[in-house]
Amino acid sequence: MNGYFRLIHEDGKTGIQLVPPTEGGEPISINDVTEYLSSKNIVYDKENLYKAVIASAEKKMVVLLEKRTTLPERECYKFTITPDNMRAYVRFYAPSIGGELMNADELINDLEIRGIKHGILTDVIRKIFAKRRDYGKDFLVAQGTEPVHGTDAYIKYYFNTDKKAKPSLKEDGSVDFFQLNVVQHCEKGDVLARLIPENPGEYGMSLLGQRLKPRDVRKASLKYGNNIEISEDNTTLISTVSGHVELIEDSVFVSDVLIVENVDNATGNIDYEGSVQVNGNVCTNFQVKAKGDIEVKGVVEGAVLEAGENIIIARGVNGMGKGSLKAGGNIISKFLQSVTAQADGYIASESVLHSRLMSKTEILIDGKKGFISGGSASAVKSVNVKTLGSPMGGDTIVEVGVDPSLTIRIQELQEQIEKEHNEIQSIQQILISTKKKIAQGVKMSPEQLKYVQTLVEANQEKTKIVTENVEELERIQSQLKGNAGANVTVRDAVHPGTRICIGDVSMTVRKEMKFCKFVKVGGEVKMTGL
Repeated sequence: MNGYFRLIHEDGKTGIQLVPPTEGGEPISINDVTEYLSSKNIVYDKENLYKAVIASAEKKMVVLLEKRTTLPERECYKFTITPDNMRAYVRFYAPSIGGELMNADELINDLEIRGIKHGILTDVIRKIFAKRRDYGKDFLVAQGTEPVHGTDAYIKYYFNTDKKAKPSLKEDGSVDFFQLNVVQHCEKGDVLARLIPENPGEYGMSLLGQRLKPRDVRKASLKYGNNIEISEDNTTLISTVSGHVELIEDSVFVSDVLIVENVDNATGNIDYEGSVQVNGNVCTNFQVKAKGDIEVKGVVEGAVLEAGENIIIARGVNGMGKGSLKAGGNIISKFLQSVTAQADGYIASESVLHSRLMSKTEILIDGKKGFISGGSASAVKSVNVKTLGSPMGGDTIVEVGVDPSLTIRIQELQEQIEKEHNEIQSIQQILISTKKKIAQGVKMSPEQLKYVQTLVEANQEKTKIVTENVEELERIQSQLKGNAGANVTVRDAVHPGTRICIGDVSMTVRKEMKFCKFVKVGGEVKMTGL
């Protein structure tokens, strides 16, 4: 039990009895004592009282307060409520000897009078009064209701929204560019997506009867294009045709796919919202742009193809030095010759000749031929090829481990950091010189002081910019370190003159090597066996 105090009225005097704590209880609080006495308008000697309260931690004490007596004091309490109005506590003070005890109903009525409209713990209060109170201790007697927070709405899709399929090898060693499952077909009546609505949660209530709103939840709605119907409750998308389904910028689209025989003078350039299928060829100088996939069953000549998703070319590309392919997904082609190909996904082909390939993941050159000869091939993760380079000594460059866009950003940051650092040094030299002049007693005009203040602010701003740029530079460099496993794998032969670059190091192959892998070890490009 905690230590406690009570008033004593006898022989025409008023005193206070200080009872020490038992069984590890807390000692009497001097603030409780002085606050109580002040509320009763009882005069006391501060110094004597303070000393007695300290001593009461070990033994019972009695302190004379006034040489007059008053009526016995009833048991009372101190009421406190938390700033958020969610919890109320009472701390009981013992009655004076001969004073009356409170009862549970009295306290409950008091709480209501104090404005507590919700959360009074009636059963708890009655249990407190059913046994001897522990004075000098806070009891929770009222508790508000916390709001129940809800959940955000979300959408469940019933088709694959992530196209990562890679071409497979046939039994004869050629690559099957058709069985990729990158095109998501749907049938009429198929459920495409469901909206799981938000749960708004439940309001809470403070002790004073104030409603407490739960946190706001994110709502969602189904976005869709043509050939789709939505259920009456606006929670389900259903296809009205058999076709191709895809997710583009959070909207579901179903199309029959734009199908043309050839891209030539008869069609002109194509710019389509969905996917495009060309049954024949794409002729020189024409363009095909699609937000979905582009699939060409014939040959692409010196043309430009841009797809938001994958580019699939069954018979290959002869770019004639002016053709280009750009895909937000993967590029898959029978062969690539004299073309620039850039993919956010992987690039796969059976052969590559005098082309420039750039992939943010990997380059896979497989099949009967499986060679890269001439030009360059750059991938963040890996380049996997059967034959690399040319026995005729043509320049072939293979680079892995670095995203070209990150390399450019690193150079920009380094230049900016150096520029800002030089300006900071110039500013600091002026500030140091100014500080010395002031220390020597040189008086400065208001204009000079204003200029100095401008330099101080500029120094702070430029220091902040340098700090932010350094942090970004470290993050990018950390990403580059994350590509430490980048490699070039050659499953047959790599010819002399081929240049292998991994991150910031490179090597030129001096003699023919077979069945090898190139990795970065100890700051150098090393060759290992497969």
